[in-house]
Amino acid sequence: MVREVTPRIVEIGPLQCGGDRPFILIAGPCVIESRDSALYHAEQLRILTDRLCIPFIYKASFDKANRTALRSFRGLGRDEGLAILAEVKQALGVLVLTDVHTVEDVQAAATVVDVLQIPAFLCRQTDLLLAAGQSGRAVNIKKGQFLAPWDIGYAAEKIASTGNQRILLTERGASFGYNHLVSDFRSLPIMAQTGYPVVYDATHSVQLPGGQGGVSGGQREFIAPLARAAVAVGVDGLFMEVHYAPERALSDSTTAYPLNQLESLLRVLLVLDTTIKKR
Repeated sequence: MVREVTPRIVEIGPLQCGGDRPFILIAGPCVIESRDSALYHAEQLRILTDRLCIPFIYKASFDKANRTALRSFRGLGRDEGLAILAEVKQALGVLVLTDVHTVEDVQAAATVVDVLQIPAFLCRQTDLLLAAGQSGRAVNIKKGQFLAPWDIGYAAEKIASTGNQRILLTERGASFGYNHLVSDFRSLPIMAQTGYPVVYDATHSVQLPGGQGGVSGGQREFIAPLARAAVAVGVDGLFMEVHYAPERALSDSTTAYPLNQLESLLRVLLVLDTTIKKR
């Protein structure tokens, strides 16, 4: 049974997420490919979200530690990656999010970024969650593909035990047999019963994990309809990996959304979001 709860409003810099606020957009390439790529994508996304009046957080990972195969591109590493994110933040005035995989990552990233993201595979790692909470930064927890939506609250409790309640919870699909994910939209209102803002990851939800012989595949054609469905159900944020040339992306190329198609999708999502939240 879905019960009524009082939603928390999470503040991240000047941005407010939750309640009847418009959805926030967390977007950017899967991984930092280069300084120029990071600055380009961040600038284009900032221009677009400014034009549409959408609260925006730029995302990119300095390390993708959970690649399927050893040969896969992981990123530029912590030191170089964080230096680039610091430059993006200073040059463009955007909020920034990145993944952390270890307690040491948390300590380094917290000096630069506004939001620390707990990868789905690590959402039960107690020491990592506690370190993220103790950092004082906002924390976005990706719900594991293996985790029931009613169990993500325990991960949030670990962070909240540090006194930090600036928590976002992100749905990114559930494992369905081998190499497939499905989105159960019941999970969105179920996760919202924690009181924390809920984000829907429209791009990872169409992944086919490890589905291309050591590389994850994906079904990009379903990103837009799933994003529309999630916003129609009601979410506080949308997470999307975006690239100017998805076929050339060094990570998650089959599930990155084309930058030049993003505006038309966001305009539809804004109408849906306004309609739902007015009700």
